[in-house]
Amino acid sequence: MKRSVIGCLLLLTLSAARADHITGGEMHYTFMGINNGQYTYQVTAKLFMDCYSNRRLPNPAFFGIFNKGTGAHIMDMSIPMVRQDRLLLSNPGKCITNPPNVCYDIGLYDFTVNLPPAAEGYIIAIQVVYRVQGINNLTPGYGNIGATYTGEIPGNSREASGPQNHSARFTGDDMVVICANNAFSYSFAAEDGDKDQLRYSFANAYIGGSGGGGANFPPAPPPYASVPYGSNYGAGAPLGGNVKINASTGLITGIAPGDGIYVVTVQVEEIRNGVVIATQRKDLQIRITACTIASASMPAEYMLCKSSQTIALSNLSTSPLITSTTWELFNSNGVSIFTSNSANTSYTFPDTGLYTVKLVINRNQQCSDSSFTTAYVYPGFVPDFSVDGICFKKPTRFIDASTTRYGQVNSWNWSFGDGTGNDRSAQPSPTYTYQSMGTKNVQLVATTTKGCRDTVYKSVNVVDKPPLSLAFRDTLICIPDGVQLKAIGNGIFSWGPVIAMTSPNTATPTVNPVTTTTYKVQLDDNGCINHDSVKVRVVDHVDLQAMNDTTICQGDTIRLHLQSDGLQYAWSPVNQVLNHTAANPLAVTQFTTSYQVLASIGSCTALDRVVVTTVPYPVADAGPDTTICFATSAQLKGSTEAMTFAWLPSSTLSGLTIFDPIASPEQSTAYVLSAFDNKGCPKPGYDTVTVSVLPAINAFAGRDTTVITGQLLQLQASGGVKYEWKPATGLSNTAIANPVAVYSTPSTGIPYKVMVYNEAGCVDSAYIKVKVFQTMPSVFVPNAFSPNRDGRNDLLRPVAAGMSRIDFFRIYNRWGQLVFSTTTSEHGWDGTIAGKQQPSGTYVWVVKAVDYLGSPYMQRGTLVLVR
Repeated sequence: MKRSVIGCLLLLTLSAARADHITGGEMHYTFMGINNGQYTYQVTAKLFMDCYSNRRLPNPAFFGIFNKGTGAHIMDMSIPMVRQDRLLLSNPGKCITNPPNVCYDIGLYDFTVNLPPAAEGYIIAIQVVYRVQGINNLTPGYGNIGATYTGEIPGNSREASGPQNHSARFTGDDMVVICANNAFSYSFAAEDGDKDQLRYSFANAYIGGSGGGGANFPPAPPPYASVPYGSNYGAGAPLGGNVKINASTGLITGIAPGDGIYVVTVQVEEIRNGVVIATQRKDLQIRITACTIASASMPAEYMLCKSSQTIALSNLSTSPLITSTTWELFNSNGVSIFTSNSANTSYTFPDTGLYTVKLVINRNQQCSDSSFTTAYVYPGFVPDFSVDGICFKKPTRFIDASTTRYGQVNSWNWSFGDGTGNDRSAQPSPTYTYQSMGTKNVQLVATTTKGCRDTVYKSVNVVDKPPLSLAFRDTLICIPDGVQLKAIGNGIFSWGPVIAMTSPNTATPTVNPVTTTTYKVQLDDNGCINHDSVKVRVVDHVDLQAMNDTTICQGDTIRLHLQSDGLQYAWSPVNQVLNHTAANPLAVTQFTTSYQVLASIGSCTALDRVVVTTVPYPVADAGPDTTICFATSAQLKGSTEAMTFAWLPSSTLSGLTIFDPIASPEQSTAYVLSAFDNKGCPKPGYDTVTVSVLPAINAFAGRDTTVITGQLLQLQASGGVKYEWKPATGLSNTAIANPVAVYSTPSTGIPYKVMVYNEAGCVDSAYIKVKVFQTMPSVFVPNAFSPNRDGRNDLLRPVAAGMSRIDFFRIYNRWGQLVFSTTTSEHGWDGTIAGKQQPSGTYVWVVKAVDYLGSPYMQRGTLVLVR
């Protein structure tokens, strides 16, 4: 469908479609002829959108036409979509692993327009509010960024036949798979119906307009600003320094950056009779994914042009389909100088020169591939530049400072970062006038006659006036002294008034006024002006009044202070003053001292002094530290000659205003005695005594036990450092923690008491009862028990006599079900299973043990549970 629009405007009464999250666009046109002085053009535009975005292409879309030279608005058009196509990657190839899902919806718009010839020509534009989010080569955190897509119709000022033009038309395949950090090629080739010469280059992508809510809207007039490129990217390097474009073919080749989305804009210049008559642009957001391609992937060239002659070789393709790798290096005569079958290797070249690098993978296998590249080995090349002039709409000069050890620097490709499309140069030291303020990322790509190429980036802050700063803004001098003013900036300085001034056209004039004067300075940087001023106050003497004499406590720090208009100070004695040149320094003294201060303003001086008298602190003695047993007290013994005193803390003391209070702390505590007097030191003297409280003794004699006559019993007490057992019956030693007991006669129970002492002599006690049986080693089991929770006979326990251990003691009910099991006589059965009471009746028990002589013991019997 074609629609003819002749100077008319279709207003926004048509339904607005969302026009955001677009991934690219391009435009071309065909010259159809001349009618009544009007030139007719058939215009075709394409907009690209990711199929998975859940958005819609604009329908209709608004186009605008503007005068290319002046930006004057000519007309707006609302054009319906002719059709929508879909490009889908269906067969990515057998040598690609983890292939991406690549799918584009392409909206096609077609219309005719009649325009009179214009000297400057025309720009046709369409804008969208938002590109896709998260574009990796733009400044992080910049937010949503729109897009502008354009086509240019030539004027007749530079080429008479310019308006009779068929624009260049991009013919490259829009469907491509690019894997992160892999070699790739992507064609932006175009054809021209007029057979004009075509020249390709990367260009800055344009931001969009400001429509509300993502709705479609008429485009704003040119010029169009550049998107904000991030660090290490730019209009000339949208995919980084490892990706280049062939100026003659439009083929992009190189090593892709990491996975993500990157905006790439290519412009093709139409050159007729040696004159660039128009520039057409294609803008795409290219998705690079974490797929891998089994390929022999190397950089376009190896630039060993900085300092090292060692080349590190590794295949940039990390595909798991690569099973073999062969590297080979050749000198300039084609002679092989190095071979390796390692996936990663290195080689140090013995001399400078050009070398060929060959990489072969999967030789004679599936997905075999090979590639060649050149290594430039000429270390010592350092690209650099300086900047002179940084003012808005004033010329800024960029001065090449590149150096090389081999050959000469022979080309310069500048990108000044202004985003105008004309902010480039190939001159060694070009001049450029910025059209906007702010930080500009300037890029210089320099090459040498030896083939070396490198890039340097610098940020330039473009301002509306040159930076100007002063060493000081207000100063004081004393007649007849002078002072040197100091301004900091780049450009031509001029000061005034010039009365009593020398060198008024320098950054550092000297002035010698006799009255207070304000001096103004102007900085002129290529016609860019800034101003500032310095006030010089003039006096004929120094005012100085030191603080009054004072008294301090001996050894304290005091802040000396004064009132003065002096500029410099010198206190003495120097060894008692911290920072003796400060107006208000700190002083530390043990003795009464007279401090002198000299204040000066140039050659004028004044002298004063202050006497600081020292008085000793009141003396307090809290007595010696002591240690007490847990839950006991200590009597403190303090002393002082001061008038008053007090103890702290108060919670565990019997009194606060007596010298010998009783301290009863529950834990170790530091008690502070404060003493006060009226001798001149207003601060108290302090002393501290620490009462350390030993922890409570955890005395333990062991658990009650049973033995048989003749059996050795090892007792074991714990909790202290000294022990005393009572009585001594059967014990080998009553003064150790672990005496051995042996008995010749039976006993119903021998009670032992053990006194346990700590390192301070504190004592606590514990008890143990030993029953002695006159029998063979046995395990005694009661024949009945009544677990009715009356505190008597509620648990049934085995009683082991003469046993070293119980392997098990088990109780079964009449159905053979195990109701209880233990391996110690300390545990007993309470007549329940899982908390459920068992019925009265007869139960069977079985015990297996080992006696103290090591003989096995086995016994069984019955018991009665009584409810």
